[in-house]
This record gives sequence, structure tokens and C-alpha cells, in this order.
Amino acid sequence: MKQCVNQNRNLASCTCSYDPCSRKGLCCECVTYHRKAGQIPGCFFSEETEKTYDRSIQKFISSHR
Repeated sequence: MKQCVNQNRNLASCTCSYDPCSRKGLCCECVTYHRKAGQIPGCFFSEETEKTYDRSIQKFISSHR
């Protein structure tokens, strides 16, 4: 992966709880990865919901009702 000049700043507000993720702080890489998988990145979910690791669009919609 390419280096990102904003990675440290992004990490300060990254809510992803999946520690082995190689895309932490690399928002454009994260969005691209999850979009290809038909998912939504964890930072769009509440802290509690994000920890379920269910990145589905259905989970996102149900968590915002």
C-alpha cells in the first residue's frame, strides 16, 4: 500500500476496532476495500455496532433507525 501523508491524523479518529487491519488510517484504501466487498467502513457505525464487525448495508440501515 502507498504511504499517506494524513495517516497519523486519520489514525487519531479511526474507530475501526479490527486491530490487524492493514488499512487503518488509510481512509481511501479502507473505503475502496469495503466498497468492493459491498460493505460500509466501520467508521460509519456507532462504536457499539462497529464492534460486531458486521459491515453490511442492512446492518448500517438498521442501526440508524
